[in-house]
Amino acid sequence: MTDARLWWMIAALSATAFGFKAIGFVGLGGRRLPPVVERCLALIPAALLAALVVKDTVTIGQGIVLDERIAGVAVAILATWRKLPFLVVIVAAMATTAAIRYGLAG
Repeated sequence: MTDARLWWMIAALSATAFGFKAIGFVGLGGRRLPPVVERCLALIPAALLAALVVKDTVTIGQGIVLDERIAGVAVAILATWRKLPFLVVIVAAMATTAAIRYGLAG
């Protein structure tokens, strides 16, 4: 695929995404969505972020890889469940992943 064709594809997909968003605003106008739909829409960003974290944790390229990153995510999940501050969650996950990498390498 040439660079020009790739940029045209990116522009077309961007315009399509913008069009879908505009259709939603125009179609709804000033009306409110039913409460159950609003609750579901409010959960989409968290679900999307979780899906991206899982995808980036267990894959490299086209293959599935189970390595030390799994332990880091597990520690982050545990720290989040214990309601620890965000910075503590990040540092604990990072330290766990680094410690296991160092232990496996050395």
